[in-house]
Amino acid sequence: MSTTNSATHLPDDQPTDPTSAASADGRALRRMQFGWYINDWANTAFSTTVLTVFLGPYLTTVAKNAADASGDVHPLGLSIRAGSFFPYTVSFSVLISVAAMLLTGTLADRTGRHKELMCGFAYVGAIATTGMFFLDGDRYLLGGALLVVANIAYAVSVALSYAYLPGLAAPDERDAVSSKGWAYGYAGGGLLLIANLALFEGHDALGVSSGTAVRICLASAGLWWALFTIVPMLRLPSRAGVAPSRATASTGRPTAGSLRELGRTLRGMRKHPLTLLYLAAFLCYNDGIQTVVSQASLYGSEELGLDQTSLVAAVLLVQALAIGGALLLGRIARRYGAKRTVLGSLVGWVITLSLGYVMPTHQPVWFYALACMIGLVLGGSQALSRSLFSHLIPAGKEAEYFSVYKVSDRGTSWMGPLVFGLAYQVTGSYRSAIISLLVFFVIGFAVLVKVPVRRAIEAVGNPVPERL
Repeated sequence: MSTTNSATHLPDDQPTDPTSAASADGRALRRMQFGWYINDWANTAFSTTVLTVFLGPYLTTVAKNAADASGDVHPLGLSIRAGSFFPYTVSFSVLISVAAMLLTGTLADRTGRHKELMCGFAYVGAIATTGMFFLDGDRYLLGGALLVVANIAYAVSVALSYAYLPGLAAPDERDAVSSKGWAYGYAGGGLLLIANLALFEGHDALGVSSGTAVRICLASAGLWWALFTIVPMLRLPSRAGVAPSRATASTGRPTAGSLRELGRTLRGMRKHPLTLLYLAAFLCYNDGIQTVVSQASLYGSEELGLDQTSLVAAVLLVQALAIGGALLLGRIARRYGAKRTVLGSLVGWVITLSLGYVMPTHQPVWFYALACMIGLVLGGSQALSRSLFSHLIPAGKEAEYFSVYKVSDRGTSWMGPLVFGLAYQVTGSYRSAIISLLVFFVIGFAVLVKVPVRRAIEAVGNPVPERL
């Protein structure tokens, strides 16, 4: 089987070649790109409605209902503060998802069934999310279990979707395509969140309690995710990126082959130390970003004393501004390069986090201002980081490398939630927890400065874009 084909919608058993994207049939390419954008539109509902807004405060309340006199719950025989249960659960789910993403990534690259695996995990996550409707009373263990399943499925599905990027755009076009994908994601997540805000605000008129309204909102994210995943199922080819030649001749048990391939991949990564250096920088600073996003509602409700309406309104501001922010930073990257633009956004994150630490309580207007700052740097920093990493991957290893990358991407960070939870466990203050995240941005910035991006791209044999 040939390993050089265009980045158009070829038969599912044929690989795609990103270097021919510019000469590919425009209509077929746009069809694939739209399917990829809608995948972001579909799954961002989980990270926005569930992880960012409703589940953190609600699951914390459920855990407190089950707490003993000292305010502790005892999952698996451990004693932890009820207020730390949500961040600990997020961290635990990501530790498991690391192995799941790596194994699934190698399996996808070996068999060429990226789409089937991506959509399969998407529907597992959607079902688990819909099941959150049954989370009430003191059933915090049910909430924790559903969160673990949904977050693992989300992580695997999104990691596989990232593997499509090299086959959807030529090197000089990836910043724009990646930024547009993030913009679609924030638009979709924001649209559902607006509907959920209307539902939550009008729960009395509808004759339902606030808790029931929250559970409906959680379940709606699962239904949304399942519905719109139909589009990428119809528009994306089975194989993503550029398939390695040995993957086309695989025999025997796919899982056993994937385990061997995983070992080769992890050993092979050592041959590309500059790619690993960039990955280390990203895993550090983006872990901080994702922890801020996933714990912001918890911080707003527990430390700043804001109600659910204020929290949802703030997240809507983030969603709206993140759309423009992703597109704006994409345009800035065309002039100054993706690396410089990402470094500038990290400075913005440090300023934002510092202001969040000194924010007064019971004053939503300041929280809204903070949301605006987050929105402007959120989408762009992540979209450009993704497109930059796509240049540093050896051809044929897209899903495997992006599985490692996805360890710290939307909703799948683990170091940050662990540090956040430990800081609250020790101090009992969410302000101490939020300021502890500064270390991720400072270290990530320092490591990224040291990455010679052009040399790293040349080292893996990929064409170098004109602007970096």
